[in-house]
Parts: sequence; structure tokens; C-alpha cells
Amino acid sequence: MRSLLWKAPLAVLLALLGYLADISIRIGRQSTRDEARPADAILVLGAAEYRGRPSPVLKARLDHALDLYQRKMAPVLITTGGAGGDPDYTEGGVGRAYLIAHNIPSEAILVEPEGDTTAYSIAAAGEILARMGLKSCILVSDGYHIFRAKKMLESRGIKVFGSPRQAGPHEDPEPWWLYFRQAVGYLLWALGLSG
Repeated sequence: MRSLLWKAPLAVLLALLGYLADISIRIGRQSTRDEARPADAILVLGAAEYRGRPSPVLKARLDHALDLYQRKMAPVLITTGGAGGDPDYTEGGVGRAYLIAHNIPSEAILVEPEGDTTAYSIAAAGEILARMGLKSCILVSDGYHIFRAKKMLESRGIKVFGSPRQAGPHEDPEPWWLYFRQAVGYLLWALGLSG
């Protein structure tokens, strides 16, 4: 009986680690797959901004979205992200300003300026897509981020094509711990334990 008491939790732990490892592998595969194709919108997930200027990560995401738009992959861009620690700017607003400065018509850009987490931004962007009657999107973010965000959007009935931003010349490949962290976030979301 005593051996069963420690074997059961060990079996559960091993099953959980196996599940997270499987999801991590799927996240890794998705992270390098560019599925971009014509869609109703291009959705750019936010990242840090510095006093009204996009961080290198946000700039890379916006540049990738700009390229997709110029290739006529979608007629609408949606930028996301709230204020973070800066009361004067939002990631979504900075993204919009950057795209306008690069000759994207302002009427082609929608902004979700409140999200402070991926789940919040995805929920708000999903509402924007539904309200506008947009049924598909190209999701632009860092590769490790796309699997979980894509699943969140798909759960809202949106057809999603992942398109990771290009890594900069001095960036290392994404470490596996980022995939594992996203796998934990995905599991918590799937269980309804996080936004």
C-alpha cells in the first residue's frame, strides 16, 4: 500500500512532464513554420515599447507585418498591447504610429490598446475580428509565442495562420525553455486556470 502512495503521484508527475514535453516539441515546430497566406487581417502581438518607440522585438514584428501587408496578404492590420509601465504610450498605439510612419493608411489599422497579457490581447483582438466580420488572420509574433496564441484564437472560431517574425542578425535561436514555459502557459489556459 505504501509503495502505491508514492507511485501514483510519481506516475501523475511523469505523465504531466511527458505532456509538457510533447507540447514543447509542437511549439518548437510551429515556431519556425511560416503559414502566411491571404487572410482577412494581420494581427501583430505587442511587445515592449520605449517612450513611444518600438523595442527591437516589436519593431521586428511590425516590419514583418508591414512586409505581409505590402505583399497584399490582408487589407487590415491589428496591433495589440497595453501600456505596460508607461502611462503615455501603449504597445498597440506605438505599433499603429510605426505602421502609419511607414505609409500604411490609418484606416487600415485597428488597435487593441488594453491587453497586458497574451490572453487579454487575444480575447480583445478576437472581439475586434468578430465585430468586423473578419474570419481569418495571419498571426505575427515571435516563433515561440505563436502556438499558444494561435490555439486561443482558434478556440474563438477564427482561422489562424502563424507567421513568426524574422530573428535579428545578433539573436540566438529560441531556447527550449521558452517552449517549455509556453507549454505550461498553454496547459494553464486549456485548464481554464489563466486568462
